[in-house]
Amino acid sequence: MKLKLKRPLAFFDLETTGTNIGADRIVEISVIKLRPDGSDEALTYRVNPGMPIPLESSLVHGIYDEDVKDQPQFKALGQSVADFIADSDLAGYNSNKFDIPMLMEEFLRAGIDFSLDSRHFVDVQNIFHQMEQRTLKAAYQFYCDKKIENAHSAEADTRATMEVLLAQIERYENVQWEDKKGNITVPVVGDVEALHQFTNLSKPVDFAGRMVYNEQGEETINFGKHKGKRVEDVLNAEPSYYSWMMQGDFPLYTKRKLEEIHARWNAKKAAERHAKAAAQPKPADQALRTDAPKADYPKKDFHKPDHTKTQYPPKPFKKKEEPAQPVNDDMLAQLALKFKKG
Repeated sequence: MKLKLKRPLAFFDLETTGTNIGADRIVEISVIKLRPDGSDEALTYRVNPGMPIPLESSLVHGIYDEDVKDQPQFKALGQSVADFIADSDLAGYNSNKFDIPMLMEEFLRAGIDFSLDSRHFVDVQNIFHQMEQRTLKAAYQFYCDKKIENAHSAEADTRATMEVLLAQIERYENVQWEDKKGNITVPVVGDVEALHQFTNLSKPVDFAGRMVYNEQGEETINFGKHKGKRVEDVLNAEPSYYSWMMQGDFPLYTKRKLEEIHARWNAKKAAERHAKAAAQPKPADQALRTDAPKADYPKKDFHKPDHTKTQYPPKPFKKKEEPAQPVNDDMLAQLALKFKKG
């Protein structure tokens, strides 16, 4: 086997109620774990999605409500799946855009802690589309000269995907490939890390593609009015955009990655505020000066009244004026007595 593995590579495929990562559910999952020694082990579950399976989906994968009504829901099976692939890198057909984010969505709904950090992801479809651009059925015919028996059953598709990758490594040994910038490489080799680089050219942050890394390794928005802008720049210009995405119909894993970016952005803003406050000089009246001489001013008791000084000139006494009385005989008699000569 020319595929050199440092740890197991778990090929997996999902059959679902539809293609909406945030709303649809898994009805079948199959995983084949390929070990470094070349041996493999398979795990397949039928899953009750907890919702009706649309007829158009059943016509594709052949799984109907009756087939899964007595099967356990994902929250009862998820831990077994997580344990099975815990030590593995992940591979699939169109897995970066669909299977991985769908699986992560189910893990998060079930409260299962499964980290994608430090794993490699090999999307066999990306190799195929970039080298030949065909479907899985055509890929299997082209690379393996076989026809898929039981197409669209999870295990048949998963095994076909595994065989196609092994055949691709054989076929493209030493075959050069030119990227959009004119760089020429030999990308399809028997090394999972190199295959991870080749099959993740879009560099998604959240696998659903709502955010992607730019050439500088910075997270950028990949949809809508802010497409192409750095996430941190959007948070600076429009802080409410975070709440809009967190409350919107976005996959849970997209929201988790956005939370991580938002927490980092908040920490950076807090550090900037702290640094700015530390660099600000204190006002002179608040600064503690030990080197300046103290002025010898007399102490003043603000609570004791000072009677030595008149704060305001006294107001003149003003007799209350009474209304004039009419002159009568008594008044004339009194005046006559007052001015009578003695």
